[in-house]
This record gives sequence, C-alpha cells and structure tokens, in this order.
Amino acid sequence: MTSAPETDETRYDFRAIEERWLPVWRETQPFRSGDPDDTRPTKYVLDMFPYPSGDLHMGHAEAYALGDVIARYWGQRGFNVMHPIGWDSFGLPAENAAINRGLDPRGWTEDNIAQQRSSMERYACSFDWDRVLATHRPDYYRWNQWLFTRLHEKGLAYRKHSNVNWCPKDQTVLANEQVVGGLCERCDTPVTKKKLNQWYFKITDYADRLLDDLEGLEGSWPSKVIAMQRNWIGRSTGADVAFVIEGRDEPIDIYTTRPDTLHGATFMVVAADSDLAAELVEGAEASVAEEFATYVDQVKSASEIDRLSTERPKTGVFLQRYAINPVNGERLPIWASDYVLADYGHGAIMAVPAHDQRDLDFARAMDLPVRVVLDVRGEDGEPVEDPAVSGVAAAGDGTLINSGALDGKSKADAIEAIVADLGAAGTGKASTNYRLRDWLISRQRYWGTPIPIVHCDACGEVRVPDDQLPIELPPAEGLDLKPKGTSPLGGATDWVNTECPSCGGPALRDTDTMDTFVDSSWYYLRYTSPGKTDGPFDLDAVKKWAPIDQYVGGVTHAILHLLYSRFFTKALFDMDLVDFQEPFSALLNQGMVQMDGSAMSKSRGNIVRLSEQLDEFGVDAVRITMAFAGPPEDDIDWADVSPGASSKFLARAWRLARDVASEPGADAAAGDAALRAITHRTMADCAQLVEGFRFNVVVARTMELVNATRKAIDSGAGAADPAVREAVEAVSVLLSLFAPYVAEDMWSILGHENVATAGWLEVDESLLVEDTVTCIVQVKGKVRGRLEVAPDITEDALKELALAEPGVARAIGDAGIRTVIVRAPKLVNIVTA
Repeated sequence: MTSAPETDETRYDFRAIEERWLPVWRETQPFRSGDPDDTRPTKYVLDMFPYPSGDLHMGHAEAYALGDVIARYWGQRGFNVMHPIGWDSFGLPAENAAINRGLDPRGWTEDNIAQQRSSMERYACSFDWDRVLATHRPDYYRWNQWLFTRLHEKGLAYRKHSNVNWCPKDQTVLANEQVVGGLCERCDTPVTKKKLNQWYFKITDYADRLLDDLEGLEGSWPSKVIAMQRNWIGRSTGADVAFVIEGRDEPIDIYTTRPDTLHGATFMVVAADSDLAAELVEGAEASVAEEFATYVDQVKSASEIDRLSTERPKTGVFLQRYAINPVNGERLPIWASDYVLADYGHGAIMAVPAHDQRDLDFARAMDLPVRVVLDVRGEDGEPVEDPAVSGVAAAGDGTLINSGALDGKSKADAIEAIVADLGAAGTGKASTNYRLRDWLISRQRYWGTPIPIVHCDACGEVRVPDDQLPIELPPAEGLDLKPKGTSPLGGATDWVNTECPSCGGPALRDTDTMDTFVDSSWYYLRYTSPGKTDGPFDLDAVKKWAPIDQYVGGVTHAILHLLYSRFFTKALFDMDLVDFQEPFSALLNQGMVQMDGSAMSKSRGNIVRLSEQLDEFGVDAVRITMAFAGPPEDDIDWADVSPGASSKFLARAWRLARDVASEPGADAAAGDAALRAITHRTMADCAQLVEGFRFNVVVARTMELVNATRKAIDSGAGAADPAVREAVEAVSVLLSLFAPYVAEDMWSILGHENVATAGWLEVDESLLVEDTVTCIVQVKGKVRGRLEVAPDITEDALKELALAEPGVARAIGDAGIRTVIVRAPKLVNIVTA
C-alpha cells in the first residue's frame, strides 16, 4: 500500500499558516489587558525593552520567546496578564548613527521602531499593543523631568565638581557602572578621568536599604545577580581615623576596616588625582611638583580596575609632607600613588604593609619600613614568614603584637578597644563605608532628556515648574551633533537662553541631558497607564498591576539597570507614589545566542540573521528551538541546535489535529485510559516545569505526548476515540506557549477559536496515580538521569538515589555541590559550585 499524496490541505506549510493567522491577531489584539470589568487575578510579566538599533536579532528572539512562554502560560491558567512592550530609544547609538548618516536621530529611531514592531508582530509576541511607549517621545520624557524635580526637591539630585569617567571617543561622562574593564561599554575606548561639574542622584542615601532588601529576593532572583549587587554596593565596617598633617590646619580623616592595625602603619598614601594630593604638593620643591604633575597625567589614562590590580607595579611620588599617627605619635611620610582612588573613603589610606599586599608591594618598591602587628599563623600553627622577607603580606586575623596596650587581643576585641580609645581622644569613630558611589546622570550629548534646571545669576539653580514641562529637545537641524566635550545643545542659542522661572530675569537652560538609565528606571510603572497626561502613572493602576510578577532579561543588566530601578522605586515609595519597595518580584536571566562558541559579530563572520532563519524554518520552529536548547540561563550555540528538526516535530503535531475524528465536547472519560493518563500526567508535570523555568523539559514532554497520541491513533484507540481529541487539544495548549501559529491552526482544525484563552486542562487526579514515577535528575539545569521511584518517596531518599546515579555523578565530577533542590517524587536539581 502507498500513502495518499499530500495536498495543500494536508501538507504542513508554515508560511501559509503564518499568513492565515497574523492578520487575524493584528485585528483582534487577543492580549489586551485593560478591560476594567475583567475580574480575573492579575499577572504582570515584562521583558526588558529593546533599543531600536535595527531589526530584531537572535538575542531578541531568545529573550522574547522565553518571556512569551511565561506570559502565555499564566493566561492559560486563568490570569489577566499584562505583557507590554516599548523602546529604550534615547542614547548614543541613535545619535552616532545619525551623525554618521547625516540624519535626525528622531527619524532614524522611529523607522527602527516601526521595523521592530512589525517583526515582533510576526514573531507572535503576546504583547498588549495598547500599552506601548518610547522613551524619546516628549509624552514620556516629560515625566523623566517631573521625577527629576521631585528628586531635586528631596535633595536626591544635586550637582558638584568631581573627577569623572570620560570617554574620549564619545566625548561624554560615564557612570562607574558604564566602565567595563577600563573601557567605555558603548565603544570599547579606554576611559580617562576629567574634572567636570556634573549632576548626580544620591543613590548612596539608599545603600543600606538596597543591600539589606536583597535578602527578600533570595530564591526569586538568580543568586549570581544578588551576589553581584551585594559586591557592587560593597558595605564595610571600620573606623574613620583623624591624622594630623604637619603644616595643615585641618586633620585628614582616613577610613580603615582594620583600625586594630594602626600601630603597623608606616606611611600614608593619597590618591594622586585627588584635590588633597594637589593641595599637599603645594610648597614642595619644584622638581617634586613637576614630577607629581607628570605622574598625575599618567594616572588619568589608567582605568580603576588597572589601578586596583595587585599585579600592577607600584609607582608614586613622595610629597615631602608628613602625617602624625594618632596612636603612637610617629611621623608617617605621605606619598601620592595610583593604587588609591580619590572617591574611595576619603581618598587617602594609612598603609600597613605587613598585612596588606598592595601596601607591601608599594613599601618594597619605595624601600619603606614594614612592621608586623598581627601574629598570623599558617595551617601548621606556625607563624607565617616575615612579610618584609617573603614579599607576601600576612593577611587575615591574628593576635595583636607590637601594639602597646592592644597586645594579646583578638581582632574583634582590639577593634572595639581602639575605636573606644580614638573616640575618647577625639581622633576617630566607628564608621561604615560603601563601594557604591552616587549615580552620575548628566551626559554631554544631544539625544537624551533635557535636565529641567535653569541657571540664573541672581537665583542660582532653579527648577523648571511642572506646568512648563516637557522641556523639549530643539530640532537637530542646524546643530553640530559631533562629540566635542560639551553638549551640542549649547549651540541652540534660542533654546538655551530663557527666562528664570523664579525672578523673571535672563537665565540659561542646563545643556546636559540625562543618562538613559533614568528612562529605564521607572518605565515599568508607565506601562500601567501609558496614556496618562496629568502624571507619570495612575496610582490605582499601579496598585492593580505592580510590582512586576516576572521580569525577563539579560544578566548584563544585573548591576546598572536593576540597581537604578530599585533605587527609583524606593525613592518613589518614600514620596508615597508607590506602595512597594522592590520593583521586580521575580527575575529570569536568559543566556546569549552564540555561533560556533563565540558571540556573533561581523568581524568573526559568524552572524546568523534572524530574518533569514524565520524565512527558512518559520517563526514557530525558531521559537521552539530557543526553548528546547537548554535551561534559559544557559548560552545557546546556534551551530548545535536544529530548527529543521523542530519544524519536522511541529509538522507531526499539526497532523494530529487533522486526524481527530471525534466531535468537540466528546466525553474523554469513555476513551483510552492509558492515553488519558499520559495526557493528564503531562499537563500536571508541565505546569510545575513552566513555573520552574524548565522550558526545555516542557518541550520534551510535549514531544512525548505527541508520540503517544500518534501511537494511539495508528495502533490503539483510533482517531475517533475522544481520548485522542483530549490529548491533541492538550498538545495545542502546550504548543501555544512555544509555537503559537501551529497551536492556533490546530485549535481551529479542532473546531475552536483562540487557543490563547483555551485554558489549562483540568487535571484528573485519579489519572495521576502510578506504581512508580519517573524522576528527572538535572545537573546545572541539564537532564543527566531518570529514576523510577515510588510516588511517596521521601526527599532524603530521593536525593540519595539521585546522587548515586552514575550519569549524575559523572556530570558533577570534581565540582562541589552548592545545593540540591528536591521536588519529590519527580525532580531533583543539583547546582554545582
């Protein structure tokens, strides 16, 4: 026998299916979430919004496929899901592109937004297209300015002169967080230091809350991200110690985490690029002053990471000045060096070379004394070798020696005693310090939010009144947008010259624009009421939707964007504008899409174009490939996956719907019990798997259900069995999370409308009873074993079995086990160190 030839009706044709359903979705907009009469519980699912720098790429394809699974799942579970989208459309890429092409950034940006929106619609993202924003439009950045004025009123926005990170290529300042490995994160140009008068947000006022509140995010945020934020905030406890400087009226405060080692200080180091160093070198011999000036120029070209490296050769200049150690009266020579940073502590340190490696390296390079004040022991219990001889600092804790009255005390007792003595003498006090610095927000570029301040000779800094907002950017036409160290807005004289809102006299607008991270620090709130014209967001709408239930985006934003958003939220909470303090209740980071083991780039010649993949394999195949490739947080190497195989699977699933012979509504209870048990177990398991972000396993289980259903049709119950219909309908609902076109077409063939609102199969618990259960064992998110276990197995017993499984043991190898998550009886997830 030969099979009947395929026809247009029986052939799987992804192009025809896409052409059939895309116009329907564009017209019906099935994911609107704004119905005021909708009484369903709410879920707010948000993907980090994109920058409109061209069409969607493979990274977008992964991020939106994964976020869409979550949004569609909760919709199937009966929730009113808000899943909005917008564009982070201010910033350097648009401005640089406009300069290179001789275009207005507005037109270039709007064209890219239109292109990306069309691609997102084709990609079948479940976005609510009634909730759209773009940060470059005045109806959005008006509220950036409004929020700036609120922060300024509270003393949280201020301007000061300071040494700032400067990108020579982009000719603009950068926040510390925007310097990566000493390079500008945008253009990879080495960053230098420059002294400018700049605007800051006082994020340090919230350092303790930003740090302490991370504890409440444990388990719902990736541990890696929480650790990165903790490290960046960098809270330490110690003491501020006052050192008198010979010839200077005011003492210098030195922050140290180890005041117990004060007797071991043998010199002082000040940051070479600090105001203090410049002050102290005044009056020095001409040769020293000249040497110092040359040295400072060298320091400005080094990144902070390089300066702090323990491997960097130590250099410096003796300033011919001395400080007095407050605990023993010794004169300490003062050196300027690059390994101390001007904005850490007070820009100066007491150097204890015996017990700090960088201090020791400097002391050895400059032939300075080394005094041991801690009896530090090795693992064998013997004293470590003298650092002056070994060249290795005796770091760590130890009993105090050579420290007068502190001798014999432990670290903790010595710190308590010395802080008390310093306090009694008026020369020190307990103190807390942070690595975190205030957020530098002003930029010397055109394409950003104008800062709503005018400068008046009579009144000083004056906030622009709310009723005069937005201060719109002047047209780019006629302005020189090329980077030149000052803002291009300075050339818009009609715009710059204005009237003081306070006295009515002549004034000048501030010509800097805001860092684009301001735009993204509160955008999630604007989505709740994007059309509001009398405020940044509607308070009732925020209470209904926020905070975000699930946030999805790349780990590259683990510090900058997430930290800034958390700061904004806490500041808004203090202003009674929101009733919560953390913006993102849960966070999912997706990995990168690579090719042949490397990030895609034109220089490597390994670019994979999303549009070409969609044309060749179809949207659904690309989306399901992204989900099936591995755990969301892992990188995907496109060379190792097969969208072609995904397309073949989708064809098999789609044909099931055409084979169903029972009518809609048929009573499945009378059907094949074995197939029904598989269907119900699959749906029950997949609910847990989706909520645990194991999307690859959900796809695998869907494939198993497709195979079981095909087997039942061909050799078992037959196409007319209502259990077959139930199984195929379940496949359709599962596929709606990953492959919406195929799912919609299957649902229509089965006699229904709108698979997105079909609802999750109501699982019959009686069908879940098993003599044994298959337990999936994962190591770092990848399946490494399957165990057949009793349904009532205990967590301890299941953990023991999983760790003894040979394949699991091989996958763990020599790596230590960080944690073992047991969800008896069906899942064990082992996280290695």
